[in-house]
Amino acid sequence: MSGIAQNQPANRSLPDSTDIVVRRLKFKGNDNISSSILENLVRTHTNTRLFGIQGFTPFYGIYRLTNGAFGEVPVFLDYQTVADDMERIDRYYESVGFFYTKVDTNITIADKKAKVTFLIEEGEQSFITSIAYTGMPDSSFESQEAKIAFLKSSDFAKEQINDTTFQADTPYNVEQLVEERDRIVSYLKNEGYAAVSSDSITALVKPDKQNKFHLHVLLDIKPGHIYRFGNLHMRLTGPKIDTLITYEQQKEVEGEPFTKNGAEIFMKKQKAAQTNWRLLTNQILFKPGAKYNYERYISTIREFQNLAMMSIRQFGFTQSGSPPSFEGNTVPVYIFLQTLPKHSLSFNLSGLHRYGFGSGAGVTYTNNNLFGGAENLQIGLNGSFEYVTQKKIREAKVDSLTQSAGGAFFNRYEIRADYYLPQLTFPFRSLNDNLFFANSRTRFSLSYSESDQLLFDIDFNLGFNLRYEVHHSKRFTSFLDLMDLQVLDTTPTKAFMQSIENEFGDSPVIKNRILEDFRRQVSSVLRYTFRSRNTDLIKRNYGYLSEYSVAVGGNIPFLVDRFIVTPGTVEGELPSPVAGSGNSLTYSRYVKLTADYRRYIPLSTYTVFGYRVFGGYAIPYGQSKNIPINERFYAGGSNDIRGWAYYGLGPGGLQLNDVAVNGGEVKLLTKVELRQTFLQDFLASNWIFALFADAGNVWYGPGKRVLENGSGNLSDISDLKNTLEKGKFNFDSFYKQIAVGSGFGIRLDFTYLIVRLDFAFRVHDLQKGWLGNDNLYFSFGIGQSF
Repeated sequence: MSGIAQNQPANRSLPDSTDIVVRRLKFKGNDNISSSILENLVRTHTNTRLFGIQGFTPFYGIYRLTNGAFGEVPVFLDYQTVADDMERIDRYYESVGFFYTKVDTNITIADKKAKVTFLIEEGEQSFITSIAYTGMPDSSFESQEAKIAFLKSSDFAKEQINDTTFQADTPYNVEQLVEERDRIVSYLKNEGYAAVSSDSITALVKPDKQNKFHLHVLLDIKPGHIYRFGNLHMRLTGPKIDTLITYEQQKEVEGEPFTKNGAEIFMKKQKAAQTNWRLLTNQILFKPGAKYNYERYISTIREFQNLAMMSIRQFGFTQSGSPPSFEGNTVPVYIFLQTLPKHSLSFNLSGLHRYGFGSGAGVTYTNNNLFGGAENLQIGLNGSFEYVTQKKIREAKVDSLTQSAGGAFFNRYEIRADYYLPQLTFPFRSLNDNLFFANSRTRFSLSYSESDQLLFDIDFNLGFNLRYEVHHSKRFTSFLDLMDLQVLDTTPTKAFMQSIENEFGDSPVIKNRILEDFRRQVSSVLRYTFRSRNTDLIKRNYGYLSEYSVAVGGNIPFLVDRFIVTPGTVEGELPSPVAGSGNSLTYSRYVKLTADYRRYIPLSTYTVFGYRVFGGYAIPYGQSKNIPINERFYAGGSNDIRGWAYYGLGPGGLQLNDVAVNGGEVKLLTKVELRQTFLQDFLASNWIFALFADAGNVWYGPGKRVLENGSGNLSDISDLKNTLEKGKFNFDSFYKQIAVGSGFGIRLDFTYLIVRLDFAFRVHDLQKGWLGNDNLYFSFGIGQSF
């Protein structure tokens, strides 16, 4: 170490630890490696810096001001840790091709405060100029061309020099070489080479004779020989395991379609497992007796794990679970399973904040193996209430005649039944053996709910859904809602009806258009959703989450209307399913597209920057002119644009009391948030301070227009047209109607639950302009806002 202050000689024998506080940490000379990477690499660090600003450690300052009663304890200088950090930095530089790097330190100490600087001379980075392969078995490829194609698909390979050697011109990187080794191992394991491992591949690196920074790499591959799956042994116990396990039921399976080449499946299970044989054989994605394939083997294990009604006690290639000897030409497989309790009852409590504050409770009964085939039945009953103040009701212009100081309670009730099958059913049953669709299930849902809303009540909401879920990998998931039917009966509140009558009583066109949204309606949706994620769904502190969907609505009621109710004629509505009812059910046909992308970037150990971009567009087609009210886009709320209430923003620049048609067909949303952990393990949680900004809005679609059916006068129609025009999306003016909310908040991270408190200002209030509204708006939420 060099440059030690307080006249300490550089060669002095220094203690491992001191009472000197590390105040600053710097890196110099690291032109090719960012300081943030090195800072995460070393163990020497300062106290928690707010937003990563050097020297800005307010929580340590609180500790000093309160004499240690509160705040963060100081981080002391440890010389041995600094010495170890120098080795860590040196090893890291070697791993990315800087073999001649020199690392030193300069520690400046004053008033028992240290500034630690790592001095780095990087030197020149080495490049891999060529990569060659030897020992890759020809028998694992259909042809020589297929072998060359596999080798050429490497991230290293650029130009082909000969059959097994390629020009690379790539910076040396150990991690990239490890990935190439793992790629080859994975391929060989799926081609029968069960004994191959990372130790079977050696990377020989040789500097070029003319230039020591140019490297030639030879991957020497020793795969062993090809194996077949041996016999498969399966054991299944009930939820309770006695000291002496007795299996009352046994079965052996041999021959197609289960096995080949004389191999067998030996199954034993207890009666207490209450599970049929077909469930066990349906999850097997490999054939005993066939060529060994690791991907099919491990996918089979995942199939059992995802049944959610059993746990895997042990699996492997030996009965004891020890590593296999790979003697002979076959690899037997052992899978020992245990069913979980069949019946369970769960309760939940939750907080609620939309227009006011409330809470909810629910109970769910689960039968996780209904008929012995891992069928899962869930029946849930949920209820909630929310208290909304009289001020909030008046702001929504729905109770202008009421002068009482009291508020109102809004209630919601729902009963729901979900039935899951552990595979794809008709018409996708044939995909179950495809590895890309192996981890899948089918869900049937039936629900009924009633709820009070601020502007309208949902008197009757009956829904049925048929969904196919496929978890293609850890990152990729698909959802196909083949049939999503809903019958919705809504009624505007009396106060809202009175408000409409007071405001639009002289304009029947506008009044009728508003009430059109509250007619009884039936909807059907065919929807495909693709989700990709690489993040912790609770913490959301790294990686990304994206979701894209396309939906087509209204086709089932259209077909019923066109071919059953009134063959050859399209009425645009269906008769009520309730006998004797004179009411009809309206429907709309439409296409709806959404794209949602979220990114979380760690700036330091305790600081995360996140952003979200969302876009949505819905358009009616055929004779339909409107999107159903429950399928439109809305803006505002604690998980949307903070500073505005749920559904309290837009469309366009319209004020809430001027909105004739609720919701919009176009939505744009952008959110950014900077999160900084400032207290750890305080009151059983980590405390996170956040700064945020949200921007966006909803608009009517460009094709939104008034139906001139002869009712009302021209003035009414003109007023409605003007109102709709103000809420329409126009490319030359939409940016002027972007609402912006910004503020700060606190998150309490309880490991599996995050409580969020946010305070927002309307930076751009569409009615009061930029910085024209100095009110502070509070919102409460569970989980991160995105």
